[in-house]
Amino acid sequence: MASTKNGIGSNVYILGLVSFFTDVSSEMIFPLIPLFVTTVLGAGKEILGLIEGIADSIASLVEIISGYFSDKTGKRKELVALGYGLSSFVKLGIALSTQWWHVLVMRGAERIGKGIRTAPRDALIAASAEPTVRGKAYGLHRMMDTLGAIIGPIIAFALLAVFGNGEAGYRTIFLAALIPAFIAVGLVLLLVREPRKAPPPAKKMHFWKALAHLSPNYKTFLKISLLFSLAYFSFAFFIVRANEVGIGAESILLLYLIYNIAYALASIPAGSLSDKVGRKPVIAGAFALYALVCFGFAFASGWLEFAVLFILYGIFVAADESVNKAYIIDISEKNKRGIALGAYNTAIGAAYLPASVVAGALWAVYGPLVPLSLAGVIALISAAAFLFCCK
Repeated sequence: MASTKNGIGSNVYILGLVSFFTDVSSEMIFPLIPLFVTTVLGAGKEILGLIEGIADSIASLVEIISGYFSDKTGKRKELVALGYGLSSFVKLGIALSTQWWHVLVMRGAERIGKGIRTAPRDALIAASAEPTVRGKAYGLHRMMDTLGAIIGPIIAFALLAVFGNGEAGYRTIFLAALIPAFIAVGLVLLLVREPRKAPPPAKKMHFWKALAHLSPNYKTFLKISLLFSLAYFSFAFFIVRANEVGIGAESILLLYLIYNIAYALASIPAGSLSDKVGRKPVIAGAFALYALVCFGFAFASGWLEFAVLFILYGIFVAADESVNKAYIIDISEKNKRGIALGAYNTAIGAAYLPASVVAGALWAVYGPLVPLSLAGVIALISAAAFLFCCK
């Protein structure tokens, strides 16, 4: 590991830049896809839901398989490069799409790329940082990723102002997004290195045996995380809630920007705090903070209240995205980190769909108070279960 003085290797910074450029590219495209599909390609909202639902499901299913093969072969960089490369190439297909099913295929392929790269990339980050700063390393990566999510929409907004809010403008932005996407791929190919002291590949490891032999503590954490995920529904519900109380589209965009800024600023401090005080109090605190956010959204009525809640939500996501990964690495064997991360991501991703469906159904029948309050209660139970049941 090529280390810096703070114990964080160069791979972490390079992969942070890779995620930054990838998110610049993705966030230039994906906020415009709903408009492109419905207004340019003429598809209905049910088609849009089909595209996004299939895309997210594919990503979740692929992650556990990719994590397993990265452990089995010991070649994490190759899978990371393949994943980023596939996601970049298919963005060209989105720009050239003339039918809604073209977007469905390309969006699905883009998510396959994400599924291929995520677990091996996170395992590379773990191998490129000292255990004492592992949380900070994941926080650094998430911060750089989120900065890309801030810059991407700003660039897209500027290009729309120049090329117009129509088909020509959309296709121009989709093509322009290829530039940061391929910069990211180049960084992986040229600068990312397999750690010198990488764990030996588990060549004889069979898939189901590998899952069965993950530590009991990991399995307990996975069960509690699945419980929590039943409360962790789509971010879109918080946006809908803000709109329901009279906050307009322009102000909601500002709230989204505030959320991303809070997420970026909190990522390194959340990871560093877990290095100092331990992962358990930070993860349990994040679950409890999410409960507070849900209760807050149930009763908030003004823009300032929502601004505070979006800030708190950004802090929660920063901790959840970085510290949970560090904890999984802490409790997993070195040559099973890929499948441990992949299984976690697959399980949590699979839970998001029913969580959002149930929340939407309860919202439609009983209003926002019931699903938001129920989510808060589940989050508090999950926090207590994690504190008392995990090591």
